[in-house]
Amino acid sequence: MPRKPRMYIGGLPCHIIQRGNNRDACFYSDQDYQYYLYQLGDACRRYEVHLHAYVLMTNHSHLLMTPKDEWGISRVMQSLGRCYVQYINKTYRRTGTLWEGRHKSSLVDADRYLLACYRHIELNPVRANMIDHPAEYPWSSFRSNALGEVSKLLTPHALYLSLGTSASARQEAYQSLFNNELDKVLLAYIRKAASFSMPLGNSRFKQQIEDALDRKVGYAGRGRPNKTKYK
Repeated sequence: MPRKPRMYIGGLPCHIIQRGNNRDACFYSDQDYQYYLYQLGDACRRYEVHLHAYVLMTNHSHLLMTPKDEWGISRVMQSLGRCYVQYINKTYRRTGTLWEGRHKSSLVDADRYLLACYRHIELNPVRANMIDHPAEYPWSSFRSNALGEVSKLLTPHALYLSLGTSASARQEAYQSLFNNELDKVLLAYIRKAASFSMPLGNSRFKQQIEDALDRKVGYAGRGRPNKTKYK
């Protein structure tokens, strides 16, 4: 059965998930996390992809990125995967597959779901009971987005910038988004879209993607999870 073609569109944010093979670990030491982020930043600069949020878990990673063109994310992930696998195999004298097949990707309707994706990504370590607050986890973008920690990796999305007229105002507004847990229905919707590499948005968003790609696309679910308007 042929692989489904990737759905990337220049200027549209995308939620990426990359898992270790058989859910095995793909990060073993602090140096591994640092090397992955170094290669990620280098690839994003080279292929003109903006990284907005990320988290590196023990056996998978989440990335929220916006490419300049339809090829940028694929090139970033290919470059990152190649360099990181070579590094891991050499460092730990291993062979074989590190990643679980192709990475998952979900185009995101920014107006409705982008900030929810930020929260979903940066709350991963909390949901995994690794920490009590996202600021405690060193391998995510939360400290930069919420606390102003300098990062050369990140490029703020326009929606994030609209949270306030100054850096401190934006950070305060962003922190407030984490005062409550992510709604369970919304969380399930984000996960479903990512798991099946389908658009995260309503039927109008799906239609816009189909018009841009000039082909039909599968869909993780019709409409929105409920009538509540999420940020």
